[in-house]
Amino acid sequence: MRRRVEGLIGLAAPFLAVVLGVGDRISRIAEPTDHEYYPIRPGGRVALPGEPGYDEDQDLGAPVIESPPTAQSE
Repeated sequence: MRRRVEGLIGLAAPFLAVVLGVGDRISRIAEPTDHEYYPIRPGGRVALPGEPGYDEDQDLGAPVIESPPTAQSE
């Protein structure tokens, strides 16, 4: 039974890959810019569109790591 199922999956895999590829192409043609896509956020808190503190022009490149304040020596 397991061999049959694995054989059917093996036969269907190329067809399913084509279906996924065609669907991907159609979706890119229909809507080239996905307005609901949010990239993975870098470490730390990043405001999303519509939230207070969101800056549309802000660069979302590498996160800025702030060093902790150092104690002043006397």
